[in-house]
Amino acid sequence: MRRKIRYLPEIRAMYQSELPPLMVAPLVYSPTHDDIPPQYITHPNHRQHTMPIQTKYNPADKMVSLIADNYQLIQVMSRFGIPMGFGDKTVEKVCSDHGVDCATFLAVVNFIVDGFSNYDTDNNVSVESLLLYLKRSHSYFLDYCLPAIRRKLLEGISLRTTDVSFLILKFFDEYMHEVRIHMEYEEKTVFKYVNNLLSGKSSEDYKITTYSEHHDLVSLKLKELKNIILKYCPEDANTNLLNDALYDIYRCEEELSSHCHIEDCLLVPAILRLERNRN
Repeated sequence: MRRKIRYLPEIRAMYQSELPPLMVAPLVYSPTHDDIPPQYITHPNHRQHTMPIQTKYNPADKMVSLIADNYQLIQVMSRFGIPMGFGDKTVEKVCSDHGVDCATFLAVVNFIVDGFSNYDTDNNVSVESLLLYLKRSHSYFLDYCLPAIRRKLLEGISLRTTDVSFLILKFFDEYMHEVRIHMEYEEKTVFKYVNNLLSGKSSEDYKITTYSEHHDLVSLKLKELKNIILKYCPEDANTNLLNDALYDIYRCEEELSSHCHIEDCLLVPAILRLERNRN
């Protein structure tokens, strides 16, 4: 009976007695890696043991069942432009009603739920649909999520330029600025390059590997911010508001990490296939 593979630690436990430890390393991404993103490249000996990956959700499942299983998928629906109020319709029907590519929607959903990409089915990912999803994700973070956290921080602390309150806001503003720079780079450079590929234009000055080698969301600065709040929270801070803001920071960090992994594990392999087809 086919066993469903969910997480890399399960593979590690299964074969640690007969193979060297998994070496998940930030290797430089290259087309010779068979479209497997660098963070999931393991020791070559492990590949012969890899079992077929089963998809958790499929087009015939009811959309409401996806949300009932994992409420985080509400954000995925929103970023694909799918509103609530879909009754008992299947995923395929809901996607069709709203002009969403079903294969791409399910690729993102199953990646978020299971933490890996099914490389066989993800060959059907629509680059256009994935780009639209990523652009809407950028808008969510820059125009809603991060500004909302900043407002909570302002309300939760008594801002004075001489104490830790000022330092908390300063660190958060610097983090927001770096996230914005990163996402604007993607919009103006990466996504523009991808759109040119889709229209049949190629570029000798830029390749998607350039993007994957420098894909970082300055997580260190956010870690420092969380430590400052946890260790040096001002005594006169509004505890409920500041706790709420801190919770949102952790949640935002997880969502941003998931966003980056989708770009690395779904977008980059799809663009590599486009590049090879253009050559």
